[in-house]
Amino acid sequence: MFYYNYGDLISKEYKLLLMKLKTEEKFAFLQLAQYVAQLDGEYGPKEREVVDEYCTEMGIENIEIDVKNFVLEDILAIFSSSKSQRIVLLALMVLVHVDDKFGIYEHKIIDKIAHNFNISEQEVHLFSMWGKMGSALYEQALVFIAE
Repeated sequence: MFYYNYGDLISKEYKLLLMKLKTEEKFAFLQLAQYVAQLDGEYGPKEREVVDEYCTEMGIENIEIDVKNFVLEDILAIFSSSKSQRIVLLALMVLVHVDDKFGIYEHKIIDKIAHNFNISEQEVHLFSMWGKMGSALYEQALVFIAE
């Protein structure tokens, strides 16, 4: 199918990817996304908007987590298949690029997640480029639909 609206295409792709997660994985992803979004000390409006979109697409409520009780290794262990691990990393890449500030803390956590998931540095780079493009298309779509 040919899409004229690239923002619509990228939105559909996220939905297709995130909908492939199991219910437990969706809630774990929400916690992980909120954790990653808050790493730089700022959980800004763009990041909140993306996390809200993710929740809508996954069909779950956006319940804010207490980052003090967050244990990364426990959350990552929930994603047992390579497919779900890659979906998680792709979606996180959009989130870390949406505010145009892929900072050192975000970079370190993405590397740690990728290492835990056994995803190569080259693949992480490709996922990052995809995430950067996805976040740019998402921003363009918001401009197109603004009233």
